[in-house]
Amino acid sequence: MGKKATRALRNADMVPCVVYGGDEPISFSAHELEFRNLVYTPNAHTVVIDLGDTKVDAIMQDIQFHPVTDRILHIDFYQIFDHKEVSLEIPVQTYGTPKGVTAGGVLRVITRKLHVKALPQNLPDVIEADISKLKIGQKLSVADLETDNFKIMHPDNTVICQVRRSRTLVVTADPDDLDDEDEAEEGAEGEDTDSPEATE
Repeated sequence: MGKKATRALRNADMVPCVVYGGDEPISFSAHELEFRNLVYTPNAHTVVIDLGDTKVDAIMQDIQFHPVTDRILHIDFYQIFDHKEVSLEIPVQTYGTPKGVTAGGVLRVITRKLHVKALPQNLPDVIEADISKLKIGQKLSVADLETDNFKIMHPDNTVICQVRRSRTLVVTADPDDLDDEDEAEEGAEGEDTDSPEATE
């Protein structure tokens, strides 16, 4: 506790930490190498903190890095209980090749993480999203995701990703890979601009 003690810990390659959520905050420290599999990963994880005489189930709530060296300065954890729901930010992992991309469109990922609420045992490491059926002009939203035993804390119309029409989209694209709006747009762009009606 205190700046002097904290500085001494960091000089010894130790990371000061605090666990909140229980009856009272718990302060502890561990070597920075202990956090490699927790911090340097895109996935979300629960963690068991072994304090010697007791073990605490927790999730990482906040982390501070040194602005120059990127070394871990401090970590806050939140204690979790089997019977109590927790909220956590979970990464979205897409899979599949969209039909629209095959036809020349461009995939744009808009939302890479989502806040979910669930019991600790039901928290997913990632939220998987199948994007293989997306045509040019179509979007994948929260409403399209499968949620088993957890709730996504975002509106249903929150966009995860979309396939946009490329400026170099080939005119031979399969119509089945375009949604209705894009087919109409493609037809309008394909009109003969050299006709008398177009030049007037």
